[in-house]
Amino acid sequence: MRSSTSISNAFRWRCGIRVSFDLDDTLTSHCCKVPTERSLFPTFIHHWLGEPLRRGTKRLFRELRHRDCSIWIYTSSGRSSAYIQRWFLLHGIRIDGVVNGYRHRRASNRRYLQRLPSKFPPAFGIDLHVDDSEGVKMEGDELGFRVLVIHPHDERWMEKVLDAVATLRPA
Repeated sequence: MRSSTSISNAFRWRCGIRVSFDLDDTLTSHCCKVPTERSLFPTFIHHWLGEPLRRGTKRLFRELRHRDCSIWIYTSSGRSSAYIQRWFLLHGIRIDGVVNGYRHRRASNRRYLQRLPSKFPPAFGIDLHVDDSEGVKMEGDELGFRVLVIHPHDERWMEKVLDAVATLRPA
């Protein structure tokens, strides 16, 4: 029987780059001026099922898959992994992994860091994290992980993600 480590290493080999995305103000936005993806459901049902997804996310994720990237969600919120997975499936998107606030604290505490950072992608083998927070970028610079900051109103956000992925080489 294969160990879970060898299985995850095999998956990592198949998907050369692991990219994670923050949710709030990165892939979701409650600001009415940020364009969102069209929903398959009527508006009243969509509001009941979840939050609006930033326009371009589906296209970006398809392109990342085409480039053999593994797509993760990394949020410090308390949303459950199951909720996040279902929410993306409602948009026709498959996510490879989810790190929520609980999973983040558990993994970060095991690393005996002096100060608990708001995000720590290396604990999950993540090569690039995309976030709207300059603070997360500062933590990445300090702790040695790669963060791309994307602002909610940035119209070129998808190209910036693809450019950042293109500069990475699989481990």
